[in-house]
Amino acid sequence: MKLLNYVLVYRRFLLVILCVLLLLPLPLVVRTKEAECAYVLFVVAIFWVTEALPLSVTALLPGLMFPMFGIMSSTHVASSYFKDFHLLLIGVICLATSIEKWNLHKRIALRMVMMVGVNPAWLTLGFMSSTAFLSMWLSNTSTAAMVMPIVEAVAQQIISAEAEAEATQMTYFNESAAHGLEVDETVIGQETNERKEKATPVLGSSNDAGKVSSKMETEKNRVTGIAYRSKRDHMMCKLMCLSITYSSTIGGLTTITGTSTNLIFSEHFNTRYPECRCLNFGSWFLLSFPVAVILLLLSWIWLQWLFLGFNFKEMFKCGKIKTPKEKACAEVIKQEYEKLGPIKYQEIVTLVIFLVMALLWFSRDPGFVTGWSALFSEHSGYVTDSTVALVAGILFFLIPAKKLTKTTSSGEIVAFDFSPLITWKEFQSFMPWDIAILVGGGFALADGCQASGLSTWIGSKLSPLGSLPIWLIILISSLIVTSLTEVASNPATITILFPILSPLAEAIHVNPLHILLPSTLCTSFAFLLPVANPPNAIVFSYGHLKVIDMVKAGLGVNILGVAVVMLGMFTWIESMFNLNEYPTWAPNFVNQTMP
Repeated sequence: MKLLNYVLVYRRFLLVILCVLLLLPLPLVVRTKEAECAYVLFVVAIFWVTEALPLSVTALLPGLMFPMFGIMSSTHVASSYFKDFHLLLIGVICLATSIEKWNLHKRIALRMVMMVGVNPAWLTLGFMSSTAFLSMWLSNTSTAAMVMPIVEAVAQQIISAEAEAEATQMTYFNESAAHGLEVDETVIGQETNERKEKATPVLGSSNDAGKVSSKMETEKNRVTGIAYRSKRDHMMCKLMCLSITYSSTIGGLTTITGTSTNLIFSEHFNTRYPECRCLNFGSWFLLSFPVAVILLLLSWIWLQWLFLGFNFKEMFKCGKIKTPKEKACAEVIKQEYEKLGPIKYQEIVTLVIFLVMALLWFSRDPGFVTGWSALFSEHSGYVTDSTVALVAGILFFLIPAKKLTKTTSSGEIVAFDFSPLITWKEFQSFMPWDIAILVGGGFALADGCQASGLSTWIGSKLSPLGSLPIWLIILISSLIVTSLTEVASNPATITILFPILSPLAEAIHVNPLHILLPSTLCTSFAFLLPVANPPNAIVFSYGHLKVIDMVKAGLGVNILGVAVVMLGMFTWIESMFNLNEYPTWAPNFVNQTMP
């Protein structure tokens, strides 16, 4: 028993030691770079899933192990930890800092709740729809980073309003119950004891609630350490966080410019098949928009059922009368909004910068028209979303927010300086450096997989699929891509697999789009882990979620995503591109050996 207690106390330490030692035969017996990289991949993946070490500490392991195995030099692997994403994150966090400092997010959140209502199901669908729409034109990362502060504020306002409403109702109930007991004692006399026995459980309900709530005190926010008021509040926060990261990813499927994987696929495809001319902004939108809409609705239903339950009767009941609790919530939120007063100068400036940033992101290279990035045509590809984010971020440190004054010896108040919209100290308090390291570790792991040849080895194992039925080939390749993209970056996954899947399609005499399109769409289905993609890491940084929460919810969304893609490939997408016939623009390798 004592030994078991020691094992429980030091379980994380034992897991780290055992994991490192038990997997060690892999690189020692199979002495190849692929095996050595697979060893690092397995160790990091296990530590990330079990949280045996802090996630950001685990993310540093590739920087330690890759140079030791000779996979990447220390200088090379270090450069993987700071990418264009981090510059984008810095600019967006500057925006988030100003939004929260001047309470713009609270104003937007309260106004939105007043318009939509406090029902979490409809509120979540509203957030998912708006996030998906933004993600069609902006990067998934910037969309998630912009929307999450608003969502967090909405969730906290609903929780606060419900707490006040319940406190008001409990006070009124206790007073009414006490008054009723006094009347019973006067009128009924001898039956008082019997009445008290029946009334005791009702009056004791507040104590019971206290016991339940005390049990729930063990459930605390992982970042702030603040306990949740109830399990339902915790579940609602989880629901809203996951709905934002999933909808930002799903929305990016809709346009060629929506995600980097779409752009990489388009570039590779047009280079390999220049005669096709079948993929453009409009055709991509027509094939992917139904996929995104169906998957968004199914994901909403799945998340709602998983965390809060799904009561169709209550949600779709016409003319439903608001309960006293809902009325009280609405009243509290209205009062909170009125406390903010009229909109301030600092809020207006922050809102203008936000709108300009979104407009510049959208118009940089929209695809269907020439964007402003054409002004830098001599250095094509140099200007990215991070450029816009950094320009906006610097403006927050430059634009005056208010004057700083001091009193002179004569008693006169004079201005001697100004305070910008945000200060560096305020920015530092908001910047999630641990998440920056976490995502950097994911980039380093992906670069290591590519440098060692592990990604190529995994992709080459798809070649024997040629003897299988086409629907099974699509299903297997989609599942493999969906699994691989959880631990490797989406761009690396599509870059490695495209040269494998294209010859496969040509060799078995199948329209390349039949295999390449579902694989490209599934490359974005990185829903399982915080490090699978940046939006996951952003919502994870708010502290409401554990890794196991993302695994449970993400597994369901992954399955739904693959199913919807399979549905589309054999319905509207098949008819759009005539996938049943082998195209003339593809090489004919029927009688040749597959490369």
